[in-house]
Amino acid sequence: MSDEGPARIRLDKWLWHARFFKTRSLATKLVLGGHVRVNAQRVSKPATAVGPGDVLTFAKEDDIRIIRVLAVGERRGPAPEARALYDDLDPPKPRERSIEPKNPRFEGKGRPTKRDRRKMEQDEMRKGADGT
Repeated sequence: MSDEGPARIRLDKWLWHARFFKTRSLATKLVLGGHVRVNAQRVSKPATAVGPGDVLTFAKEDDIRIIRVLAVGERRGPAPEARALYDDLDPPKPRERSIEPKNPRFEGKGRPTKRDRRKMEQDEMRKGADGT
């Protein structure tokens, strides 16, 4: 047997081991689409071998991730173990939380709740009783 140098692993498998993707098939689709670069070279084969020292660039959600591979990993372990497989060269920015709730209350913004409708009906009845 001969030493083959540093350990290497398939790109799609490493992305899955490092917990960037929930399934290996999602990682494969990203690589097949040509959306991953290894050492600044675009790759489109999921079987591309990566190892320690390689720099990966890919889009994840709304961010561009730049990752340096530190280790190959033997399994898809818990998050702290997966985090030890790479060094994040450009960490994602924290997302801004909007002050507006996702479902705005009725104030001219969306549909009123049952409570809001009852209140509006009471206000209308009061206006009618006042004779105005």
